[in-house]
Amino acid sequence: MLKKVKKNIFISLGIAGILYLGFTIYANFNNVIFAFASFNWFLIPLLLLLSLTNYCIRFLKWDYYLKVVDVKIKTIDSFSIFMSGLIMSVTPGKMGELLKSYLVKEVTKTPISKTFPIVFAERITDFVSLIFIALLGAYVFNFGRGIVIGVGIFFLVVLILISNRSIAEPLVGLFEKSKFFRKHLESIHNAYESSYQLLRPLPMIYMTLLSLVSWSFECLGYHLILINFNIGVSFLWSSFSYGFAIIVGAISMLPGGLGVTEGSLTFMLVRNNFPKNIAVASTFIIRVATLWFAVLIGIISVTIYQNRFGKISMETVSN
Repeated sequence: MLKKVKKNIFISLGIAGILYLGFTIYANFNNVIFAFASFNWFLIPLLLLLSLTNYCIRFLKWDYYLKVVDVKIKTIDSFSIFMSGLIMSVTPGKMGELLKSYLVKEVTKTPISKTFPIVFAERITDFVSLIFIALLGAYVFNFGRGIVIGVGIFFLVVLILISNRSIAEPLVGLFEKSKFFRKHLESIHNAYESSYQLLRPLPMIYMTLLSLVSWSFECLGYHLILINFNIGVSFLWSSFSYGFAIIVGAISMLPGGLGVTEGSLTFMLVRNNFPKNIAVASTFIIRVATLWFAVLIGIISVTIYQNRFGKISMETVSN
C-alpha cells in the first residue's frame, strides 16, 4: 500500500514541478529568482509553526469526533494516526485521509464503516469555515460570490439530508433493494449512524468554529508572506484569497488542488495589479509551507506509526 502512496506522491511532485516551472516562465524566471532573493527566509520556521498549529488544532477535532462515535483509543495513538493521514494531503479533496480509518481499525478493531464518516465530517467543517471566510471576503471585495455561494448551498443540502432522519433513512433504505449493496447493509447503517452523530447541530457548530480557528493560522502565514513582499493588503483580504483558493482547488478534485489553488492565488494578486514574480513566489512559498509540509509530516508520522504497530499493508480493507 505504501508503495502506491509513495508512487502517488512522486507523481504529484512531478506534476507540481511542471506546473511550478510553467508559473515561473509566466512570471519570467529571472524576476521570480529576484523575488525569492528578496524574501526573508528566517520567516520560514514561523510559517511552518503556523501550519503545524493548524494541524494540531484539527487533531483536536479528529479526537473529539472519535469520542462522539465512541471509539476507545489512547490520545497518543489518535495523534499518531491523525498525523499519518497528512501523507494523503495530495489526494483529491484529501479523501485519501480515509487511511486514518484503516489505522484506527488496526489499533482498536473498530469497523472502518464507523469511523470513515469522521473524515467526511472533517472536510465538511473545514469547508464551512473556509466558506465563511470566503463569503465575507467575496462581499467586501466583490469577487467570487457565485462560486462561494454555490459551494455553500451544496454543503447545506448535504447537511440537511444527513441530519434529517425522515429524509435520510428512506434514502439509506434504497440500498436494501440492491443486491450489490445488500451484503454491505450493516456497514451502510454504521456509516449513516456515525454521520448523523457527527453532524448534529452542536458538534457541527463547535467543530466549525474550531476549524475557523485552525485555518486562520495558515491565513496568517499567507498574510505574513505578502507583508514580507511589501504587498499592502489587509488580513481579511489575505484570508479571503487563501480560503477562496483552497475551496476552488478542493472542488476541482485534483490531488491537493494542484495547479488550481496555485493559479487562484497567483490570479488574485495579479488581478490586484501586484507584480507577477511576487505573486508566483508568494504562492510557491505558502504551498511549500502548507501542502508539502503536511505531506512531509505525514511521511514522518507513518514511519513512526510503522515502528510502533508494524507495517501498513491494507491489502484487504473491509467493514
